[in-house]
Parts: sequence; structure tokens; C-alpha cells
Amino acid sequence: MMKNKKLGIYIHIPFCARKCNYCDFLSAPETRETKERYLSLLDREMQLYKEIVSAREADTLFIGGGTPSFLETDLTDKLLCSVKKWIPSENLKEFTIECNPNSVTEEKLNLYKEAGVTRISLGMQSACDEELKKLGRLHSVKEFEKTYELVRKHGFERVNIDVMAAIPGQTIESYKHTLEYVVGLSPEHISSYSLIIEEGTPFYEKYRENPPVDEDTDRQMYDLTKEILGRHGYHRYEISNYAKEGQECIHNLKYWQGGDYLGLGLGAASCMEHERWSNARGLTDYEDRICRGQKPVEQTEELGEEEQKAEFMFLGLRCMEGVSAERFEKKFHQSVEERYGKVLHKYENMGLMRLVNGNWQLTEQGIDVSNHISVSYTHLTLPTNR
Repeated sequence: MMKNKKLGIYIHIPFCARKCNYCDFLSAPETRETKERYLSLLDREMQLYKEIVSAREADTLFIGGGTPSFLETDLTDKLLCSVKKWIPSENLKEFTIECNPNSVTEEKLNLYKEAGVTRISLGMQSACDEELKKLGRLHSVKEFEKTYELVRKHGFERVNIDVMAAIPGQTIESYKHTLEYVVGLSPEHISSYSLIIEEGTPFYEKYRENPPVDEDTDRQMYDLTKEILGRHGYHRYEISNYAKEGQECIHNLKYWQGGDYLGLGLGAASCMEHERWSNARGLTDYEDRICRGQKPVEQTEELGEEEQKAEFMFLGLRCMEGVSAERFEKKFHQSVEERYGKVLHKYENMGLMRLVNGNWQLTEQGIDVSNHISVSYTHLTLPTNR
């Protein structure tokens, strides 16, 4: 493996105080005993990848979930000590941890700071208490504000805030209030998503036949996001992500730009070189494999060259910068025109794509139909719009 090819690392903490009504992530409330056991297994999994990590330069680390901040203070310390033994924090350009407002404390923030965390991602979703209740969130707007102030007080200079559109009962005015509230806080990064009604969630049973917000309202919210965030200095660099200059999420860019990443923990996904794999999703299976000294891998897939090209295109098109013709040719020893010229020019003529400074990009109109465009490159599913 090439020493100079950077590696992103993701660690999954599958615990939360309560599942939100819209959440289909691999997460659930658990006992302290289960959390302790899981962290011990994570530590053992880290050791199974010690050679790979020592042979590569890991420059980003993202601890997500679930709710990593839901871990008790001593368990947070246990997790961060395992990480520090495995990857020296001074090698990391970016170290992110996801937090929910109702589980952040001064003690945990001190531990994050000592461990070298550089970026906090806060799940706010809405600046209206009624909307938070409908989502099943456990915090109020006031609690969120106190948490944000606490994070800043502890010296974290890179903060992301998640906001959500198309919430049941949400109006254009209430969504506008949320956007104006969040830009007033001046975080470095804002992730803005439309609510997706996912199978297996409480919202699916309630809204699968009758979405909570009609298509026209959803579209107005989408346009409002671009307008308000853009006016306040947030540039859109990916379909759902906005940042101040130089504050893009380096770790997530690896996913969209075809970088290598290693995922640890229950259900975590990895992609390195030409191979993709995912971990066992059941705790018993995950534990059994690790206790046998095996990597807890459940599914593996070898990516052929055509699949690699297709992924390079459809993931790259999620970013506003688009797909670099130069990078495509360097990676695949074939020009993007030679491989995809016919379909690129077809969409260019339709006003859905454009070539800017050597990058093929979706236009605004193209972003609206990006799922359809991606089918021209691959049968695989494009990550959700907006």
C-alpha cells in the first residue's frame, strides 16, 4: 500500500438515548454493560487494523453514530484513550465527533479537547421546539443554545450544525426562522437536509402515503436554504453541505472524491484500493468474529474498473466543483470524454451539465434531477439528494 495515499477513518458508536421518529441509522439505547463491552471490542478491532493504519497516513478521523456524546464520561475517556493509542492525534488534519445537545457536558468537552478533537458536529435540526418534539428530539432550542455556547467556551473553532427541512408541521416561515437562527450563531459549517421518510421508522407508518410537506413547499425550502446561507457567506460545496471559506469537512470529501476510508464498529463501511467491505450489523456476530481474532467483516466486494469509474462520476457529481477530467484521466488512464463523452454532451445540451475549468459539473437544474443523471453512469444508488 502506498504510504503517501491519505486514509480517512470512521468509528461508529451505535448508542443513543432514544431513537428519533425519522432515524433509520444503526443505533439504539443500550445498557452501560453493553456499551463497556462494545468499547472493548472496538479497541480489539483497532488492533486488527494496526498494520494497515501504520502503513498509511490517516489524516482524518470521524466518530459518528448513534450519539457518541451519549457515552458516559468515563466511557468517553476509554474510547478516546483507545483511539490515541492507535492513531497519534498530531497526525490528524481533522478529528470530528458528533454530539447531541442533551448529552454534552463540560467534562466530555475537556476530554475531547485533550484527545485532539478539532471539529464538533451538533445535531440541532430545528430552531422551533414544536418541530423538535415531532421529530422525537430530546433537546429544546434553549438547551441547544447553551450547548453551542459551551462548545465555543471550550475553544472549539470548527463547528457544524445540522438543520432539517420538510419536518411535519414546518412552514416556510418556521424554516426561514431556523436558517436565520443558525446563521446568527455563525458556525463554520452547516449541513442542510430534507427529511426522508425511511422504511422501518415511526414516520414511515405515518407519512409513507402522505408526505408531511408537499413538493412545492419542499422546493421553496430548498431554494430558501441556498439563498439565506449564500447571503451569509456559506458556499455550497456539496448537495447538502455549506461552509465558510476553507471550512469544508475534509473527511466527508474523501467519500465524494474517491478517497480511501476505513470504518470500524458495528455496520461500518470501508473502501480501500479496489475493495469495499462492511462490518457485521449484529452485535453478537461482531463480537464472535473479533473474539476469534478475525476482522468483523460481513460483506466484501471487489470493484472492477468500470464500477470504479462509475463511482468516481456519480460521487464526484455530488460536489459543486464536479468531476475533474484531469483526475479521471490520471486515475484510469483514459479521458472522461472517451468513456462518457456521449452522455456528458447529451446532458450539456439539455442544460443539466457544464464544463468549467476542466471540471464536469451539474447545473442547478441538473442537481434537481441528479438521481436520474447518475443512472447513466451506474446501477448503484446515488446518496440522497439535498
